[in-house]
Amino acid sequence: MVRVGVVGAGGIAAEHFKHIAANEQAEFVAVCDIVLQNAEAASARYGAAAYTDVTAMLDRERLDALFVCVPPFAHGDIEEQAARRGVHLLVEKPLGLDLEEVRRKAAVIREAGILAGSGYCLRYLESVQRAKRYLADKEIAMVRAFRFGGLPPTPWFADMAKSGGQLVEQTTHNLDLMLYLAGGVRRISADMALLLHKDVAGMTIPDVTSVNVVFDSGAIGHLDTAVIPQPDGRSSLEVLGRNFRLTIEGTSLTIAEPGTTTTWRGPGDFYRAQDDAFLQAVQTGDAGLILAPYEEALRTLEVTLAANASAASGIPVLLEREDAGVAAAPIPDAG
Repeated sequence: MVRVGVVGAGGIAAEHFKHIAANEQAEFVAVCDIVLQNAEAASARYGAAAYTDVTAMLDRERLDALFVCVPPFAHGDIEEQAARRGVHLLVEKPLGLDLEEVRRKAAVIREAGILAGSGYCLRYLESVQRAKRYLADKEIAMVRAFRFGGLPPTPWFADMAKSGGQLVEQTTHNLDLMLYLAGGVRRISADMALLLHKDVAGMTIPDVTSVNVVFDSGAIGHLDTAVIPQPDGRSSLEVLGRNFRLTIEGTSLTIAEPGTTTTWRGPGDFYRAQDDAFLQAVQTGDAGLILAPYEEALRTLEVTLAANASAASGIPVLLEREDAGVAAAPIPDAG
């Protein structure tokens, strides 16, 4: 049995709770939240021991795996503590807001030799995996994506210092799929503005964002995201190349080729698929079961933070590969 602990007992943690509890190879041992009643509520439902201090939980419980489900600003040294104890990690996205801090965490994880996954759950959709296989031998020319939806009720989401903004905290899923399907990015430029929610107290994040990227392959990409009140959220990703157009909308994959269009609809329980794969990886030691490794989540964070930097400076950012990761630097004005 894989002995599992969870840090954080909010909305996303609740998704993980039920899948851990339902997994026959896992034992939900402990849960930690700085709000005692949150931890106790999870404890009462699932029988896990309740804690308000991560160090105390890691010291007292013999854990094989830890799910880190805290807000972007609240990671502290949770990952380092777990890694140094040999506890495998699944860390919710985004990995943090300070790039150098997250890089240091990644180094500790590498040194510890543990398995480390991230919460980019959309990679586990069968529609995405079919798209990945289809594109394996294709030359991609353009990638387009968008995500529109209302303002989440989470109090810290509207605070730029705590969430990093919609692109970093929410639409990071969409950008991650762009990277997953089309490869790394070498240049990024972005425009962001706060237009529709100026009257919302404490709102410091932009509510409209437009991002342009150049992939390492030379392909061009574009992503739009906005916090726009509407009856339902909308999200789509489109990949185009010679004689094909591939579209992913939720659990649906559509591939259009000359003379034929095929649509495939698959299952949508990507959270369960993600958690089951991670727990099986811990049990077997097979890192290949983890489709969104921590290192790749770091790459996605680098790109989203570079977009924020571009929007703040008004100039594109060039992403240069270095041994330590990606160094983001604004491109000087040629004029």
